[in-house]
Amino acid sequence: MKYYCIGIKGTGMSALAQILHDLGNEVSGYDDAKGHKFTQDGLEERNIPIYYDHSHPIDKDTIVTYSVAFSKDHPELKRVTDLGLKVMKYNELMGQVIDLFTSIGVSGTHGKTTTSSLIKHILELNGGCNYFIGAGDGYATKKNKYFVVESDEFNRHFTAYHPTYSIITNIEAEHLEHYKDIDDIRQTFEIFANQTKKLVVANGDNPEVQKMSLSTTMVTYGINPTNDYIIKDLDLNEQGSNFTLYHHDQLLGKFSIPLFGKHMVYNTAAAIIICLDLNIPVETIKDNLLTFHNAKRRFAEQEVKDTIIIDDYAHHPTEIKVTLEAIKQKYPHKKLVVVFVPNTYSRTRDFKDDFIQAFQVADKTYLTEIDCNRENPLDYPGITSHIIIDELPNAEIISEETIDKLLPEKDSIICFMGCAYVDGLINAFKKVL
Repeated sequence: MKYYCIGIKGTGMSALAQILHDLGNEVSGYDDAKGHKFTQDGLEERNIPIYYDHSHPIDKDTIVTYSVAFSKDHPELKRVTDLGLKVMKYNELMGQVIDLFTSIGVSGTHGKTTTSSLIKHILELNGGCNYFIGAGDGYATKKNKYFVVESDEFNRHFTAYHPTYSIITNIEAEHLEHYKDIDDIRQTFEIFANQTKKLVVANGDNPEVQKMSLSTTMVTYGINPTNDYIIKDLDLNEQGSNFTLYHHDQLLGKFSIPLFGKHMVYNTAAAIIICLDLNIPVETIKDNLLTFHNAKRRFAEQEVKDTIIIDDYAHHPTEIKVTLEAIKQKYPHKKLVVVFVPNTYSRTRDFKDDFIQAFQVADKTYLTEIDCNRENPLDYPGITSHIIIDELPNAEIISEETIDKLLPEKDSIICFMGCAYVDGLINAFKKVL
């Protein structure tokens, strides 16, 4: 089969393109963004062509899939429609692919990528697995039995999936441009969970999870003793995180992870429960966790001239807060500076107060102007980064051109955050260092 992926550098689309290629298909794609993105690394390794024009030929038997970040009147989407090609949404195509395997659908407002990566890591060390992960990573072979799929609630994408197992890491208000309210969000998670064929593993400490009404089998995990799997003896230190996990009154074991933050313990517990149900011995899981390295742009550290730079994908206030707290866990005696790239006008508007509270964990905050490719600023009058900065002590605007503002902070931990493109800021800072 031949596939053409519009928006191929998007995190989800890039992963899907790699999977389609690995399953023996001919794959190419289009993107507006000509600059390098980390999501294209896997595409280039596979020699998947990326086009930036609207004149290259496309075979008439090609199936087109596209990112919802591209509007129906985008020139490339209009072109393939005018050519009469079959067009599918990428999540619908992904749903068809995972149905060929025993699949683990990892959902939740936060923690999807890390939890997916943890399961992938353990399964790869115990026979192999296919995976579709939102950090731009995808791989598949027909020989593997299992398929780990990050299942995103954005625009109700995951309702196209019918996984064997599913995980719900948490449910919070997010993507309010697509949902009416938190009840609408929870009910959409219920649709996804009720499409699960065997077992749902959910964070029972989350208030919205507690309200869910499911027809499929569900087990819960968390610190609350009412859960089926209970996290105890939590120890968060500068080397990592330790905890014990119980199944009701039965001790499963004491686990150590090279990750920081209470939220990472929750993510790890979910991964452990899935792997135990897949008959991987608990001692094997313990050993495998010690060698885990997180996905791209998740607490990614580098040191440049004695300055520690952290690159993280966090873009929702809850994610920002727990990530900054995790940095404080690892570096309790260092000043913490955050540089944040807001990527939508709607999220900036809807969560303004939550952003202000989250950034107070840091000692100093810089924001760029909003970098958005899927919303029209004219639809959001008065919504700029200043609605946060003006109410946040010790905060100011920054850009690549004014990156030298960070030079006085070079002895601090400097965390660049956002789901938008932050490489330009990091590279500019490294140059002035």
